[in-house]
Amino acid sequence: MTRVLILGATSAIAQAYARRRAAQGCGFILAGRREDRLAAIAADLQACGAASAESFAADLAAIDAIERNAQALLARFGAVDEVVIAYGVLGEQARAERDLDEARASIDTNFTSAALWILALLKDKPEAKALTIVGIGSVAGDRGRASNFIYGSAKAAFDRFLEGLQQKYQGSAVRIVRVKPGFVDTPMTAAVDKGGPLWATPDRVAADIERAVVKGRRVVYTPWFWWVIMMIIRHLPWVVFRRLKI
Repeated sequence: MTRVLILGATSAIAQAYARRRAAQGCGFILAGRREDRLAAIAADLQACGAASAESFAADLAAIDAIERNAQALLARFGAVDEVVIAYGVLGEQARAERDLDEARASIDTNFTSAALWILALLKDKPEAKALTIVGIGSVAGDRGRASNFIYGSAKAAFDRFLEGLQQKYQGSAVRIVRVKPGFVDTPMTAAVDKGGPLWATPDRVAADIERAVVKGRRVVYTPWFWWVIMMIIRHLPWVVFRRLKI
């Protein structure tokens, strides 16, 4: 039985992905802040076919508690086969530019805490034990843009961190999958105006993540057309890019 640890299990993408893996008989450890929501998600996954689904309530972004929480989690549940980093905050760019605490919270949640959780879980992992790490980032990290450079920079840092881990663990029992969703219709984007073909459902993104894990891909843009969009944006000359309102 594959045991999957989901950090940020209440996220819409994480839930959609977990349902797909539950149908395969996986077991789950669901981590997040709200114990009531975790219990409801655990029951849903068991109804979908999960071999087991247990909860671990913690503030995942509380940096000073990460190592202690990671040790407690491993002591309670034992080693896992897959870790999914699914939590994050979009935040409000204009407010974060004026409020340094808000900016720090965005950076710490989207990058610092996520990176430290991975390091904490890798710290005492037996060398021969296979482990897949799925890091859900964002296409926002591919190029700094005026509209969301605080959130985007944190996601860019997370992507570089995961890329470095990929090189470090190349040829080992550790595998890292970097996930870069575009616009996804979730509660996190509830305040954003939606419409048009660029928006995807959490299940569409979850299907792409599942496919990437099964096929052993290093990077997945989801939906696929974001690879094309971001390739164009990354390669736009500065003289053109600086004029864009994006």
